[in-house]
Amino acid sequence: MKRANRILGLIVAAALAGRTEALRAADPAAAAEAQKAAEASAQSWLGLVDAGKYGESWDAAAAAFRTAVSRDQWIQALDQVRRPYGTVLSRKLRGAQYATELPNAPKGEYVVIQYDTAFENKAGAVETITPSKDSDGHWRVAGYFIR
Repeated sequence: MKRANRILGLIVAAALAGRTEALRAADPAAAAEAQKAAEASAQSWLGLVDAGKYGESWDAAAAAFRTAVSRDQWIQALDQVRRPYGTVLSRKLRGAQYATELPNAPKGEYVVIQYDTAFENKAGAVETITPSKDSDGHWRVAGYFIR
């Protein structure tokens, strides 16, 4: 279990501990557009995880994510950490913040998204999902953490 939690933590580093020492985009409309696209990407990705399609969630993740952890490590980590929580009963957006800089992450475009989530076997969880804009211009999940 500790190894699985460490793997999840490595993927997102300090950014997913709720620290969003972020620079706002110079153009608020561009930041809002990025946030909307990142949230859509996160929802789609969470759908894979919720369905137990852990391998497919790795396939759909950002390049940096796939470099940080192997597909097999990711599947094993989610199987140990996420599966015991059971089915998602509810998920409510807590907040989202666009950033161009995050602690321990390269400069780029990120949106740190938090959800208040109730699972079948864990009420009161907070999921943090961090999509980033990949080099091809698509938003993909670069980090995921549950507390």
